[in-house]
Amino acid sequence: MYAIFVTGGKQYKASEGDVLFIEKLDAEPKATVTFDQVLLVSADSSVTTGAPYIAGAKVEAVVEKNGKGKKIRVFKMKPKKGYRRRKGHRQPYTKVVVSKISV
Repeated sequence: MYAIFVTGGKQYKASEGDVLFIEKLDAEPKATVTFDQVLLVSADSSVTTGAPYIAGAKVEAVVEKNGKGKKIRVFKMKPKKGYRRRKGHRQPYTKVVVSKISV
């Protein structure tokens, strides 16, 4: 059984027990979060889709930790003008473990 749900403007495919790195949530570690914007649920051979969401479907997950991803370097340069800029960026994330999918 798996589900596709929306959070943070992105879509994620999850099964029970999966570990996901999603956009940062305002939740403490060990807290339970519920995602109710479920687009699709597949159980065995039956597939249920929503228009746009499935009414009453939920994905429950436990927050493991909040953190930051690896640093990426953003470098801008204009040739022959002496313009160079270097910035770093670390995207914040929330690590969750999917505990239950219900329809």
